[in-house]
Amino acid sequence: MAPRNDRRMIPASDDSAKMMKQVLANHAPDGHEVDVRPILSIIEDIFRRATATPSNIDGVPNGTQEHMDALHDNKSPAAFSGTPEPLSDIIHKICCEISCKCSGGGDALATTMALFNTLSSYSWDTKMVLSLAAFAVNYGEFWLVAQLCTENSLANSVAVLKQLPEIPAGYDGLKPQLDELNNLIGAMLDLTNCIVEFKQLPSQYISNDGQAMSMDQAHYQAAYWTFRSIVACNSRILSLRGLRHEYTASTTDELELSTLAHKVSNIHVYENLKKQIDFWRQQIDKIRQIEEYNNLVRLLEKNNQDNIKVLRALIYAEDLVDGETRTTVQIDVLKKKHVLLLISSLDDLSQEEILVLRKMYKDLKASKECRIVWLPIVDRSIDWQQTLYKFESLQKRMPWYTIQDPAMIQPAVIKYIKEEWKYSKKAILVSVDPQGRILNQNAFHTLWIWGISAFPFTAETEEALWKEKSWTLELLVGGIDATILQWMKEERFICLYGGNDAAWIRKFTNSAKAVASKAQINWGMAYVGKKNAKKRLEEISSIITKEDSSHIVIDGTAMWFFWARLERMLYSKLQHGMSVEKDNIMREVMTLLSFDGSDQGWAIFWRGKTQETASAKGTAAIDCMEKFHEWQNDASQTGFIEGINNYLHKIRTGKHCNRLILAGVNGAIPGRVPCADCGHDMEMFFMYRCCPE
Repeated sequence: MAPRNDRRMIPASDDSAKMMKQVLANHAPDGHEVDVRPILSIIEDIFRRATATPSNIDGVPNGTQEHMDALHDNKSPAAFSGTPEPLSDIIHKICCEISCKCSGGGDALATTMALFNTLSSYSWDTKMVLSLAAFAVNYGEFWLVAQLCTENSLANSVAVLKQLPEIPAGYDGLKPQLDELNNLIGAMLDLTNCIVEFKQLPSQYISNDGQAMSMDQAHYQAAYWTFRSIVACNSRILSLRGLRHEYTASTTDELELSTLAHKVSNIHVYENLKKQIDFWRQQIDKIRQIEEYNNLVRLLEKNNQDNIKVLRALIYAEDLVDGETRTTVQIDVLKKKHVLLLISSLDDLSQEEILVLRKMYKDLKASKECRIVWLPIVDRSIDWQQTLYKFESLQKRMPWYTIQDPAMIQPAVIKYIKEEWKYSKKAILVSVDPQGRILNQNAFHTLWIWGISAFPFTAETEEALWKEKSWTLELLVGGIDATILQWMKEERFICLYGGNDAAWIRKFTNSAKAVASKAQINWGMAYVGKKNAKKRLEEISSIITKEDSSHIVIDGTAMWFFWARLERMLYSKLQHGMSVEKDNIMREVMTLLSFDGSDQGWAIFWRGKTQETASAKGTAAIDCMEKFHEWQNDASQTGFIEGINNYLHKIRTGKHCNRLILAGVNGAIPGRVPCADCGHDMEMFFMYRCCPE
């Protein structure tokens, strides 16, 4: 049986400026806002379930309980209220309008314009959703009867009266027409979702410029082609009545739907509707980040009285993970407590750093009512699963509080941390007092050098501690090794040495022990290793232990902390505006760091707790020990340490090459560094290094 076909192909007038003026003339929104998302969700569900295939003639499965619950929420009466005319009434009105005019073979363009007149008081997005809802009702009723007619007597009787086609039996014959129909429905849904998505963008951020005006044009064009497509789809459904499975559509029918699908898709893709939405979303994100950043600046500049308000602004979460119990706790557990914000990437914190901080945290928590919270800074552009894996691996090693998800740290907070607290690829520890005031933008220096005695880690506290100290072995070693501390109490002559040259170490330790024996002094030697040479240090330590050459600083973590603490001393001095010309401690620290930067071994000598000290590296240190007979008498008269200094001064030549390798912390790199040997300014170079060990 041939189809009835008194519709026309899409006329050229559809694209005319005159027709678009008619569309705009019928657009007079009354200001009533409709939440169309719940309605659109129901529409999508109807179209999804109405799709028939040979393997699933009854539509898609009912879905999960979660889906049904969500759908039930969308079907609540609240989704259809809030307008002068109930939405169910207007949907029913449009259903009748398109059914009557399409069944009578009316002009498609006239029917389309009639819909604009009926929906004149609604916004563009609401027009599109309500018209789609009306078509979804007609379309859903058609398929509901068609799907149930073979198993439900009521549906069968209705199908007979409506003369619906036998879809299960004649699916293959109808498939091309149904595919065209479904393609157009899918294009309409995509386009409508775009318009709804744009409407839901906050209007205060949308500027009234050329791009916004182009979006206005896209809105009414989208509404027009959606209406036009709904009329065509509804006509196609009505034309299936009374047809059997031998039905084949005319070329005109096929071209109409495919042309409309192409037109709707062109608005969606080629006319950059989605691109425009993405543009505005990015612009809004940028504006919001600036606003959030400025709000954060103002908050942290205020004289706050509540640390929780500050912490919430930084963390964007109500709950934290307690590292000791592995349970979730409310952020209020930090109320009126001193908080150290540990800020790092997932690669900044070494195993040694975490181990040392764990020990200190136990004391801080017990005696100072101080808590640590880890705020990880992550790159959201890399694989998120890998990021979460690394985050969870680190989190398991931390006994302090952590956030539940690294995504909780918002871009505006990251920007603040980098710009105001100068975070850059090196962990920092920000000290926040119980009132929410920032006491120290990086308390790592203070904590590493002085431990919990520097609490609450303010610049004033640290400056006072520095004033009490001079360059002694006690300051250099701190409390990292009990044996060295005992030697100091015994007033021994103590030699600390380092490097990773096994031959130099063997030669130096043998000659130094011989000197101690000849000088008949109470002697102690300890190996303190080298920065960033973990694997090699294990080999050297094994050799020293096997040959019983000397004492070794307890373990690899203690060795790491010795050097980390020494670097922090330098950065601390820089923060306090010190220079090597004015500050003896800073000068001696830089000397040791330059020794470590060389490829040679080195040694520093002390007498107990006194300030008597001497230092040398490489061949000079070995020559001094091997030629003890040349300065033995001087040592007897002036003292052992003074004798070393006098001899080193005697053999010093202008030939030397010193290197000082520093990891940048918060941009605190000295502008000029005098050489430890000659006092001339050292040249500055940039170095990039990868040391997986």
